[in-house]
Amino acid sequence: MTDTARASVPTGHVWWSPTLSRAHYDRRSALDDVERRAIVDLIARLQGKGATAARRRPLDNGDLSRLLRPIADAFDVMGSDATDRRAATCILLSECLRRGRSYWAWTPQDWVTVLGGTSLEFRSHQRPRVSQSVRLDLAGLAYLHGCFRTVLALGHFKRAALAARVFGHDVVMAATARVASRLRQWGYASRTALESCVCEALLLNESPCLGHLTSHGLDRFRHGGRACKRSLYFQVAKALAAERIVEAPLPVAPSRAGVLPASGPRGVPPVWLEWVARWQHTSTLVTRAHLRLHLYKVGRWLAAHHPEVESPADWTRALATDYVAAISRMRIGDYVIRRVTARGGMPLSARTRAAELGALRTFFCDCHEWEWIPRRFDPVRSLAVPRSIKALIGPAPRVIADDVWARLLWAGLHLMDTDLPRAGAHGAAGQAYPLEYVRALAMVWLFAGLRSDEITRLRVGCIRWQQADHASDTVCLLDIPTTKTGTAFTKPVDPQVGHAVEGWERIRPAQPQATDRKTGEAVDFLFMYRARPMRQELLNASVIPILCRKARVPGRDVRGTITSHRARATIASQLFNSREPMSLFELQAWLGHHSPASTQHYVAITPTKLAKAYTDAGYFARNVRAIEVLIDQDTLKQAVAEGEPWRYYDLGHGLCAYEFFDQCAHRMACPRCDFYRPQESTLTQLVRAKGNILRFLHELPLTDEERAVVDGDLAAVDRLTARLREQPTPAGPTPAQLVGVEEK
Repeated sequence: MTDTARASVPTGHVWWSPTLSRAHYDRRSALDDVERRAIVDLIARLQGKGATAARRRPLDNGDLSRLLRPIADAFDVMGSDATDRRAATCILLSECLRRGRSYWAWTPQDWVTVLGGTSLEFRSHQRPRVSQSVRLDLAGLAYLHGCFRTVLALGHFKRAALAARVFGHDVVMAATARVASRLRQWGYASRTALESCVCEALLLNESPCLGHLTSHGLDRFRHGGRACKRSLYFQVAKALAAERIVEAPLPVAPSRAGVLPASGPRGVPPVWLEWVARWQHTSTLVTRAHLRLHLYKVGRWLAAHHPEVESPADWTRALATDYVAAISRMRIGDYVIRRVTARGGMPLSARTRAAELGALRTFFCDCHEWEWIPRRFDPVRSLAVPRSIKALIGPAPRVIADDVWARLLWAGLHLMDTDLPRAGAHGAAGQAYPLEYVRALAMVWLFAGLRSDEITRLRVGCIRWQQADHASDTVCLLDIPTTKTGTAFTKPVDPQVGHAVEGWERIRPAQPQATDRKTGEAVDFLFMYRARPMRQELLNASVIPILCRKARVPGRDVRGTITSHRARATIASQLFNSREPMSLFELQAWLGHHSPASTQHYVAITPTKLAKAYTDAGYFARNVRAIEVLIDQDTLKQAVAEGEPWRYYDLGHGLCAYEFFDQCAHRMACPRCDFYRPQESTLTQLVRAKGNILRFLHELPLTDEERAVVDGDLAAVDRLTARLREQPTPAGPTPAQLVGVEEK
């Protein structure tokens, strides 16, 4: 009989072997006395010592023909070995004798007891010991006759060997090869585990045809008791979806470790839960699933403090005010259903409090806008973030230190194959991603300043080279898809990014197109491998730790864990603080921000640049002027007695002998008073020429008008002179009187 004929599937839900018709067999459950004695004799003959020739004779006992014929037919279909046939027949008839009924009447639990929950358990019950193939022959016999098909109850066994016995070796190999060839095109390696998964799916589906598999069935199989790895079912479903055999690939299954209980919204009033579900189904916000969690928290707060309020229509301004006050005092872990973290009990951060109020404010604004509830209060005003909380929120870019960032750049430029972790134990299974993939991803993260979502959605061919206008070098341009706040745009990046991306594109396996979740287009994603777009957590969970290990820097600093978004702030701050910095508006265009206010959240002025700017501004020098003071030590001895001037203030255009010059109102517009010595006077030259002159600098605080005069503002000189026209000089007369004397 050919494998193709044996694998044909008749019309119906359950598969049956076309050569084993159950209607042709005597399926009575009870054993008569003749059959019992025949079983005893046959077992004695098969297990008797020195009866090798007897054991080799055909099993043609006429009294057991109704039991032996189905067994022989099944073994013929499977092509079992003669030795294994006799051992399996002996085990099967012994169990029939012990249970007092034929194998047609056994329950699934009886079959599990005979076959064993594990291979070790099966062998330990057999005396003498038998090979593992005997267990597979018994399981195949039960499967072919429809007595037992719950194969997962058998624990770990060779799925491919059992499927080949039941469906035929050629059919099973053709099915597994079809799936493996498609996955191999996408970058998956051919593994025995994948073949086992395909065979397990065929056995559980009770059909050798891939066309009889469905997405729902595969999803049910991967969540079975002792099924193969769920990731393998995910791969098989992707291949079958590409072959148009199943409707769609399977969604990514959540990890079983740390899974929250199914009753996630536990503690939320049913009415409030219905309103939240209705809002989520109507809203078009991308973050609506996350905002829903905040609304669940509001529902639990209502149940604890205001059980009489269940619907948003019952909310008043007073209740909204009460909730704002509760948010100000709320702590981490309050009104949530999850494990308490190490930070449980600590006050909520200002940003978290603002997010809690923002979620509820959005919910009520939508309910009012859609006319679901009457307007009883203004959510924008009643649920606004308090000023005390808003004052704690501001631009705080978590910039990575320059020395750490430099070492990370070095690690990305010198990434090697040995730096990548292995997918299996001791590196037996190889790398999860090719080196070119990881290097291109690292270079984009280190140089492009993109959000993780934008990196994930980069497309094949995003690198373009353009000749510069006044340079021999070419400029590397990177096409950015639609961003969080704007449309697609193009930005210049370092050529290292272009070389790394082109290196990955050269070896990138052909991948199916995927849907861009923002634009809805079917595109070729750059970072797509094994028919799966890059997971956003890949940067934080794998690539960044790899770079930190190679650079020998910790993955956490004083500002927190080094994450993908911190690179964006670091690059922006370095571009803003460079020797020839980018302006705020240029940086806004490079980052793709809609408003300069957003750019300010990413820019941090370094203390070095701030100190230089402060020094260049000359704050102290602008408000204090150093004036040279000349002290005539020869005259100082007799100055007190004779009243001669002994200290002179150098004004540049002359000297002033007034001892309290720093208190003189006319010091910046000196008239011809008695204390003034003009530059061209003989006395001035004589004082400067004296060798016994003590010189020092005297700092004077300046007013705004005086500072303008120092800066050379002629109009300021005129204004200062006019204001001091009637103010007496240290000698007594006013400037107006002095001018009048000169005119006469």
